[in-house]
Amino acid sequence: MISLKPVRGTQDILPNENRRYRLVEEVAFRVADRYGFGEITTPIFEFTEVFSRTLGDTSDIVTKEMYTFQDKGLDYITLRPEGTAGIARAFISNGLQQNLPIKLFYRGPMFRYERPQKGRRRQFHQVGIETLGVATPHADIEAISLAKTFLEELGLGEKINLELNSLGDPESRLAYNQKLLAYFNDHKQSLSQQSRKRLKKNPLRILDSKENEDKVIVANAPKLQDSFNDRSSDFFSELCEGLQKLGIAYNHNHTLVRGLDYYSHTAFEFTTTDLGAQGAVLAGGRYDSLVSQMGGPETPGVGWAAGVERLALLLETDINIKRPIAVIPVGKESENEALIITEKLRKNGFYVDLGYSGNLKKRMKRANERNTIAVIFVGENESIRRTVTLKDMDTSNQKEVSLDSLEQQLHIYK
Repeated sequence: MISLKPVRGTQDILPNENRRYRLVEEVAFRVADRYGFGEITTPIFEFTEVFSRTLGDTSDIVTKEMYTFQDKGLDYITLRPEGTAGIARAFISNGLQQNLPIKLFYRGPMFRYERPQKGRRRQFHQVGIETLGVATPHADIEAISLAKTFLEELGLGEKINLELNSLGDPESRLAYNQKLLAYFNDHKQSLSQQSRKRLKKNPLRILDSKENEDKVIVANAPKLQDSFNDRSSDFFSELCEGLQKLGIAYNHNHTLVRGLDYYSHTAFEFTTTDLGAQGAVLAGGRYDSLVSQMGGPETPGVGWAAGVERLALLLETDINIKRPIAVIPVGKESENEALIITEKLRKNGFYVDLGYSGNLKKRMKRANERNTIAVIFVGENESIRRTVTLKDMDTSNQKEVSLDSLEQQLHIYK
């Protein structure tokens, strides 16, 4: 028997929920467009090496979460678990290095095999931006400013906080890794099982552990900034100074790291306390080595991604949905006239609902359920006089209106 349930970790997004998702995406696009970002759409699946070569062998995405399969051509294909690697591939494939700097916005579904929880699913949706070709902190400042503006225009400004850190350049991080490895080895027996595995491959990831036993040890770990060379210190100082000039408040979180191996320098998250343990709603950072790691030219980059599902959960319950106008024929003889009126109004920009069948009572019930702002009654006698009855659903006032002046009368509802 065919299962009629969606696969675990996926869902059918019904119209009311889709309105919230669409609002998140449309606001993100509008703000990104204002900041000069052009939209890019990459394939939902890529050759597996696009992700396995770039995300790192120690990342949870590669080791546990990728949806990978062999297609009929015996190629290994992976459903995209995140957006940045695919955009870096597209940057190389399309020769976009001739157009630097380039600023890109994206949106769409991503796929990760992980435990479903509030605001996190196996098929989920993201919006994000990437800036390629700018080596200075100015691109990082712009990316963070764009993210803050986006969240504010969603009405979430009071619900989110910016967490900021620097991972330093590769030289600084190598020096730090040695200190960190020595420190965690001294506390190895007290670390969680997962962190002991990370200790062998990437001790930096332990800083981001959510296990209570790890948090106690991490609290006293060496600070990454203590291993910075002059370049790393100057980069972070310039970034912080720029944010302060723009009035963007932040918390310097020394334990904030990115889970992917290609990040350097800037790491940031916008977090909330309204979603429980899953507090990050938008995260990003700088990745100066990603494009070259994929076989392209040395190209600095910075970007962020935000989870549409999580942001939708934070939106106010009542979303400002456009209220339609209902057209109701009174009697079968008036149905064709109602259809003509409806089509004309729609072509002139009005949101109009026309019920397909039912008596007057049922059609009025539908109009109330749709929260219509006005109802146009089309009767046989009125059609002869070239008039309709217009009822305001908020005041219950109604009046007879000529068809020639109908659109003028409806202007207040547009």
